[in-house]
Amino acid sequence: MDARLDSLLVWLRSVFKRDDISVAPASADASFRRYFRTAIAGRSYIIMDAPPDKEDTRPYLRIAAMLQAMGLNVPVVLEENLVQGYFLLTDLGTQQYLQALNVTTVETLYADATTALLRMQQQGQAYQQQLPAYDHTLLWNEMQLFRDWYLQRHLQVALTATQQLTLDAAWQYLIAAALQQPQVFVHRDYHSRNLMYCNTEQGGNPGVLDFQDAVQGPVTYDLVSLVRDCYIAWPRTQVENWVQQYHAKSRAAGMLQQVSADQFLAWFDLMGIQRHLKASGIFARLNYRDGKDGYLKEIPRTLGYVLEVAGTYPALQPFLQLLHELNIPARLQQECSVAGVIPA
Repeated sequence: MDARLDSLLVWLRSVFKRDDISVAPASADASFRRYFRTAIAGRSYIIMDAPPDKEDTRPYLRIAAMLQAMGLNVPVVLEENLVQGYFLLTDLGTQQYLQALNVTTVETLYADATTALLRMQQQGQAYQQQLPAYDHTLLWNEMQLFRDWYLQRHLQVALTATQQLTLDAAWQYLIAAALQQPQVFVHRDYHSRNLMYCNTEQGGNPGVLDFQDAVQGPVTYDLVSLVRDCYIAWPRTQVENWVQQYHAKSRAAGMLQQVSADQFLAWFDLMGIQRHLKASGIFARLNYRDGKDGYLKEIPRTLGYVLEVAGTYPALQPFLQLLHELNIPARLQQECSVAGVIPA
């Protein structure tokens, strides 16, 4: 009863000129895209199914070419069918960073990931002007997802005019901090579910996925996505050590020469609040709009970061007080069903 899958198989059989082709689900993500895996003559391939009426695949193709030119390990598009929305890709394996990360592996894996990130930020300078700007409007609209989908839809909160003004003031403060940062090539979803643990034969570690929403934006954004991940948490002292290491690595590479370690950490913290507010809203939207309830369990960890970090910045005290007025810490405790950074 899956017409697109039937059509995909017809296309694959025409590409490989053989009839004995079958596929198995590889993964699905938070969009309308689906991924399948097939093995032909001992080689594994990924097929992306992106319905043209729901997914514009041109950014994926354009940014994949940019990242390949930078020397990053991303899927290579072997065959494409833009009309139907089918793409044959190289296979970067089955092990996400999320599955590979533990206290023993994290230093090595994050070292590889930050090396790749620095390469993207350095060599991406040649391409970043071709990307959309992570501007005031986009940053604002992302945080409004928290209000619309988490507060109003998920928690059924009706904000007063005063409470809305408090949110607005926090949004403006966070946006100002984001726009103050050096602007670089930003992957925008550089986290443990979009990085693959790859060996040399698979192109080297890490494999990088889900890059089609790349923008020109704040230098700390992808680092936040990586080390203050919505899907896995690490002690704050360890996270801050990684931030300091990345700052030092960037300076050694000729970047961030005028940015102190303290300033970089502050930008990182504030960027994380913006990202985690957005992510919490998206997780709620995935549940209520798209019927994907599996993301709700990530909200306590994600908003836990916000509660933890906001308390260290005086300008965000009214916002933090508002979260307590709305009883969000207690709500997160009640909703928590996974281990992570949970507010006390």
